[in-house]
Order: sequence, then structure tokens, then C-alpha cells
Amino acid sequence: TNQWFLPAVRGDIPPGCAAHGFVCDGTRILVFGGMVEYGRYSNDLYELQASRWLWKKVKPQAPSNGSPPCPRLGHSFSLYGNKCYLFGGLANESEDSNNNVPRYLNDFYELELQHGSGVVGWSIPVTKGTLPSPRESHTAIVYCRKDVGSPKMYIFGGMCGCRLNDLWELDIETMTWSRPETKGTVPLPRSLHTANVIGNKMYVFGGWVPQSAGGEISAPDGEWRCTGSFSYLNLDTTEWIGLISDCQEDKSNLLPGPRAGHCAVAVGTRLYIWSGRDGYRKAWNNQVCCKDLWYLDTERPLAPSQVQLIRATTNSFQLKWDEVPTVEGYLLQLHADSPVPPVAGIPGTGVPEASVLSSQGGCSLHQSPQSLPSIPYPEMKVDHPSQTNNLIPNNVQAALSSSSKVEGKEKVAAPENKVTQETMKNHADATGFKESNAPSLLPVCTSSAQTSANVGELHDLDKQSVNPDASVSSTVSSTQTMVTQQAVKTESSSTNGAVVKDETSLTTFNSKSEAAETAYVMPSTRVNTGQTNDSHSSRAPQRPPAPVKARDRRWYDVGIFKNNSAVVSQFYLLPEETLNINSKTEGADVPDYRLLKKQDLFPGTVYRFRVAAINGCGVGPFSKISEFKTCIPGFPGAPSTVKISKSVDCIHLSWEPPASPSGNILEYSAYLAIRSTQLQENPSQLVFMRIYCGLKTSCIVTAAQLSNAHVDYSSRPAIVFRISAKNERGYGPATQVRWLQGKVTVTRS
Repeated sequence: TNQWFLPAVRGDIPPGCAAHGFVCDGTRILVFGGMVEYGRYSNDLYELQASRWLWKKVKPQAPSNGSPPCPRLGHSFSLYGNKCYLFGGLANESEDSNNNVPRYLNDFYELELQHGSGVVGWSIPVTKGTLPSPRESHTAIVYCRKDVGSPKMYIFGGMCGCRLNDLWELDIETMTWSRPETKGTVPLPRSLHTANVIGNKMYVFGGWVPQSAGGEISAPDGEWRCTGSFSYLNLDTTEWIGLISDCQEDKSNLLPGPRAGHCAVAVGTRLYIWSGRDGYRKAWNNQVCCKDLWYLDTERPLAPSQVQLIRATTNSFQLKWDEVPTVEGYLLQLHADSPVPPVAGIPGTGVPEASVLSSQGGCSLHQSPQSLPSIPYPEMKVDHPSQTNNLIPNNVQAALSSSSKVEGKEKVAAPENKVTQETMKNHADATGFKESNAPSLLPVCTSSAQTSANVGELHDLDKQSVNPDASVSSTVSSTQTMVTQQAVKTESSSTNGAVVKDETSLTTFNSKSEAAETAYVMPSTRVNTGQTNDSHSSRAPQRPPAPVKARDRRWYDVGIFKNNSAVVSQFYLLPEETLNINSKTEGADVPDYRLLKKQDLFPGTVYRFRVAAINGCGVGPFSKISEFKTCIPGFPGAPSTVKISKSVDCIHLSWEPPASPSGNILEYSAYLAIRSTQLQENPSQLVFMRIYCGLKTSCIVTAAQLSNAHVDYSSRPAIVFRISAKNERGYGPATQVRWLQGKVTVTRS
């Protein structure tokens, strides 16, 4: 929501402190040392359980081979595995906090953590090699290559009477210190900067640097200033790459301003930068406290999960997919089994003020709610979000008119101050952004809370945690039930669905994977013995599908969506010349949808869907393909509002009749995914057994039936049910429900 909030914390709340050590371990936070009230230095350790907002002061055991860490500030405190590593800092030799006698430290401690909460104690590791020189206000990160090598801690910069820019490496397994040789231009000496690891890169931003551009200043009272320079170190090749130079002019405020003492945190592949202060040492009264939040997208987002079906009608789908963290939106595409004719006479998409985003990406840096024109900066893409809650990411279309429509229930409102997006020199042409290897930054607009209707699965009902004396109910509305149904070859035109065996038999539904299951699992009353229901005594011969030329199987944009759900009833038709281009390239540009015509979905048609996430670096890779089929008129819709209640020895399934029964409902059928040898051979091919057939809109699932249930791990562990309704024409599409399970343990005999 981009909204700040102040949690109501309780427990042993620590005093306000500065220049402390801070690590995040899952849902707990550890804070060590720093300067507290009246200028006093601290060596207290506090733990915050963020899931309960509970503070606790912890007292680690002292090391067996020395004294515990002395009170200090400006130290580094880094987490790897179940251990924190403390290095250096600044201590006060005087007992009087008003009479500061600084002592720079280079001591090294290891703090062992207990799982979940609490600590074991301090230890002083025996290290080899030469220790880094004493320092404070440095940075330390831990990195471990995925393929080979042991974890290593890297210490950069800091202050010891003068600014430093040396790099030190500690092999955590062998506890050996060394100074790696680096390539490229080393950043200026600095302190109070930040360093964060994303992938194999250590990003260094800001800090205090010497006033002269010549480098180190040995005099302790030398002039120094804040910087907005930005670099990264490739930790595999130890090569420095500069992204924003120290002398880079930014008159239009498109980049984070110079600052020191700020904070930075990596979330996925995005780096957030918050606050800090700017000013010169000789002018403390003129220092400015920064209150802006920026983020850096360092690479294109990962592919989302496969598109999943919530509900299908004769001419629409309600879809969802798993969220990808730190993205601006999602590009949803489809193509149909039936060829869709290209649109003649529609002009090709040029580049009006709504900019076009390439699927190839560099990185992008974003910031706060002001109208900012872009400035030329090589190797950089800069973008700027407005305060409106756009369904289209701001870096895709930044200047849509207020009448522009986007798929969804909201319209994109034109920002009050019109924001136009310009492309950077050497990295954009008339069709949009080209690939850039460097990040660009975007300011973040923090505002009031936004509400979004995210489509979810059934609530977690862990079998082990349910009170046997009470029935626990989980209710999901029709717009909240994850329905992922499979497309099955039609055995008969009259049955409008798949062949389903009787209650004592097994039914196999063909699918690429459970997440790609599609809209027509139609239980027919035809059984494997060859007998047919009297209402389906005649079968029309199947016609082979008409061959579709490769050139006709093209992907069409459904739209760009801010959230991870969509209601699809139309898609955009592209001009023929654009189709010819897109058929040759996987990553085609996002067009200006205002210039395109729309095509409605047809009943009884199979559509394939894929989705890609979008951030400041561009459009990421597409998900695996899912396949869904619109309903055929005359058949009932899927049951809705499924509820699952658990009691001592069974569960109770209930549902609401279809919103569009298309006649009288004759019966309902419920199915349970079960274990089978066929499922072991092909885990994506679920096998179902019918557990209920009748007129009631509820049924009991016994413990004996549940004992044979298959636990699906395609996303979170879940038991899968399907429920479908039948009218005079036959069965309609099934509603699939995933009943989430807790940790499932496998007992080996």
C-alpha cells in the first residue's frame, strides 16, 4: 500500500538509539548497541518478534575466551545462517558520556542464535590473516556463491580519523581474513554509506566523502560532504562498476540526492533507500534531513506462476496467478484455438506520450510524487510514479488521458501534474526502451492505504491443529475460491465434457500441470463399462479440429493489470504488420491500447493464457501456458461459495447452486483427488474419485475417504476437491477447491 504505520509494540521496548546494529531473521529483528539517550554508548541486545510486535531484552552468554563486546556505535552486525557477526565500531574511553574519548575498534565477535527466538551466546572466533584496521561507520555484507565456495563477509569503507575505501574479505568457514584485488574504479573513501547484496552484486550508495575529489584526506579535520554516488561490486569477479558518478548533475531531481546515515534494504531484486541527511561538516545547522523513499529495480522480474481459473462463463474468465514481489503490474496475454483475423486499417503503434515498454530490461530507479522530466544519463532508465492508483504501471504508460481505459474496474486518471516519460540517450528509440545493463531509480510515493481484492485460496485448516470438540469452518466466496479446472478432450458432443467413471472407479484428467488446469472438467454420466445415461443415449460423431496454421497462433494482449487477478471478456486485436513482427519476437513491446480494437471471447472456445510481471527494468519472462475453455450455452455454471467445515472424524462440504443454472439442476457431483500409481508416474496428472452424487448442496467426506487423498504440492500443500452441477443437457464446469494443509509429515517404515 506504500503506507507507513506505527505498530503498537510492547514488552522490553528499547530506548531510541542511533548507529546501532540491526539484522532481520525471518519475522524477528535483533538490535545491538548504538548511541542512546544523553550520548551514552550501549552494548544491549534486543529482539523484536514482528509477528506479535513484542520486544524482549536478551542476555547472551559471555564468550569463554574473553570479554563480551563493549558499548559501541557505528559497528557492523551481519547475519548468516544462525549466527550474527559483529565487527568494529567506535567506543568511548571516558566514563563521562559528555567527555568523548574515541577509540576505534576492530574486534570480531560471533553471536549464535536460537531457532525462532532467543540467543545462545557470544564467542570470539580465532581468525587467520591480517585483521582489517579499526573503523566505524563501515558496511559489512555476507555473500555465498550458489555453485561453489564458502560464505564470505565483505567489509568496505568506514571512518578511522579519515575516510576509508578499502575492501576486506573474511572466509567464514576457515575464518581467514584477506584483501581481494579488485578491478574497475574503486568508489571514493566514505563512511555512513550503505551496502546491500542482490544476486552476486554489492550495491554501495551515498555516505560522507572527502570534499576534494582527490581521494583520502589524512587530516582528521579535513572537509567532507555527502554524496549521491552509486556503484556496485561484482562479488564473483571483484570488479567495481559505477552507476551514478560523484560529479553527476541532477538538476531535475530524478536521482536520489546526496545523503549519509540513510538506510537501505533489499526486497527480492529491488533495493529501497530511505531518509538520511545531507550537509557539510562545517555547517551542521544547514544540514537537511531527507524524508524521501526510493527504490532500485536491479533486474527484470521473475516469471509468475501459471494462470489459474476462478470462474468461467460463456464469454468470460475470472483468473488469478501468484503475486510476484516488488512489481508494478502484470501483462496478460491469450491466444485462441480458432484463428483470430488481424485488423486491417488500424494504424501501427507509434510512440505517443504514453511510452512503450520493452520486454528487455535494464534497471530502473523510482521516487516521489512530483512531476519530473527525464534527463539524459547514459546506461540509465529513470521513471517516476504518480500518486494515482494506476492499473497500468507508471513506467509503462505515464501520461494516459483520463478517459483511457485499462482492463479492470478502474480507469487510469491523468496525474494532476502531467508526467511525461522520456527515454535515455543511446538506450531508447521510437519503439521504446532498449536493454540497459545498469539500474535506474524510482522514487516511491507513500500515501494512504489502498484496497485490492486479491483472490485467495481456502483458509488453512491444518488437520493436526483443529480442536476435535469443535467444528472449524472455512468459507470462500465464489470470487475467492481458486478454481483451476482442466481442459479435457470431449468424448461426446452431447456430454459436453470428459468421461468420468463411477464412484468406485478412478477418473484421470489430462493436464500439463495442476496449476494449468482449465475450464472444462465436465463429469459425464457415461461410465467405463460403456453404459450411457438415458439422457445421453445418442452420441454425435466427433469432428477432428480444423488445422490451424502456425502463423495464425498468435498471442494477443488482454491488458496490463496492477493486481494478480483479472476478469477477461475481451482481448486486443493488433494490426497485421504488428502481428507479423510479434510472431518473430517473443518479447514484443507493449502497445498503446487506445489505438486498438477489442475482440469478445466466444462460447465453447479454448483459450491459452500466459502472464508476465513488469517492473522498472521491463517485462519479465512469461509464465507457463494455461488452457481454459469458455462455457457452452445451455449447460449449468459452476457451483459457488464453497465451505469446508471440519469435525472429529470427517469434513463437511457445502456449496451454493450455480448463478446460471440454465434450467433445473438434476444433481451435483463432488470429486476428491486421490493417490494412485498413475499420479506417481506423472504428478501433474491428477486422478479423481467421485465421493458424492445427489440433489443436496452438501456432502460428508469421511475419514476413510480422506485417508486416500492426494496432497498436491504444486503451490502450497492442499487436498483438491471438485464440485459440478448437472442439468437437462449435462454437467457444467467444475469448481475446484484447494483445502490448504499445514506441514505434512511423511512417516517411513
